[in-house]
Amino acid sequence: MDPVELTQALIRIDSVNPDLIPGGAGESEIAEWCAQWFAAQGFEVHRLGRADRPTVVGVARGTGGGRSLMLNGHVDTVGVAGYDGDPFAATVKDTKVFGRGAFDMKAGVAAIMVAAARAKAANLSGDVIVTLVADEEFGSLGTEDALAAFTADGAIVTEPSEMNLVLAHRGFAWFTIDLTGVAAHGSMPEQGVDAIVHAGLVLRAIEELQATFHGRPAHPLLGHSSVRVATISGGSDAATVAGSCTLTIESRTLPGDTPDSVEDELRAVLDTIAATTPNFRYDLRRLIARNAFEADPEWPIVQAVASSGERVTGSPLPTRGEPFWTDAGLIHDSGIPCLLIGVDGGGAHADTEWATTKSIEQLTDILEGTIRSFCT
Repeated sequence: MDPVELTQALIRIDSVNPDLIPGGAGESEIAEWCAQWFAAQGFEVHRLGRADRPTVVGVARGTGGGRSLMLNGHVDTVGVAGYDGDPFAATVKDTKVFGRGAFDMKAGVAAIMVAAARAKAANLSGDVIVTLVADEEFGSLGTEDALAAFTADGAIVTEPSEMNLVLAHRGFAWFTIDLTGVAAHGSMPEQGVDAIVHAGLVLRAIEELQATFHGRPAHPLLGHSSVRVATISGGSDAATVAGSCTLTIESRTLPGDTPDSVEDELRAVLDTIAATTPNFRYDLRRLIARNAFEADPEWPIVQAVASSGERVTGSPLPTRGEPFWTDAGLIHDSGIPCLLIGVDGGGAHADTEWATTKSIEQLTDILEGTIRSFCT
């Protein structure tokens, strides 16, 4: 079982997320391909979720008494419009494998599949649960489905990390702020309440809130939390005072922040404006929020990956945090200690994407060693 060749096979299957790109192929074909691969390797095979957005889970049962390990990777990709060349060619050139999803994250998926299959032959006492999930690039439906059906004593997510141990990442929360004014003829603005003017006050207040965040102590791996106005729309035409204006707000959060605490800070800012601005009316709504993730370096699963990584590479693996969110946040919230480690490469969501063959092979060896030590 060669993990580079398996990476190529996975890249050749179009699995563009249809919630990102209308008409995208989705995960059905790649999930069925992986299910058949698991069956051929003697794994239990479980199909979860919707038929058109499936998640496939391969389980290698242990003999009993050992710790269980979940290996998680997503099989959906972003779109291919503008990709330089054939995004599904999966060519290997200059020690790199190219194609959409090579880096994010079919190389990581191939590594966990091969590592689990190799380790399965070692008569493990604990279960190995490989969750190949749908929809990470949009709504994370697949990992939610997997966590509803399975749990484990530890987990590894093989998002690309350039062979670093990722022990933390930020969370996020999205909100809308609807500002309600009073429309009036543009020649008589004093008869209206301009919602766009009120939006200017919100813009300034959000800037001040961001400055407050930067005045707080920085997280050692993640720095500071952030907040920004992502979109703004309002008004109806050039001759009318804007009767409404809507802003969307994105906050990137740190461990310890909660969706409620983020919303409370935004509401406090808006209430302060309302207290000093006549006719300022707002409605704040939370759209979606995901918690930040932080691993304890002393967790057994972190220690197992670090030890295996040092054995394979000959030196301690560096650690870092990520500014973006991953499905590790959901796994951590479910009570499973976890971390991230993935291949080296580049071009995630870009017009050329690749992963290095050396890192694919090393990651596979690191994961195999981790499975053997953690599940025995």
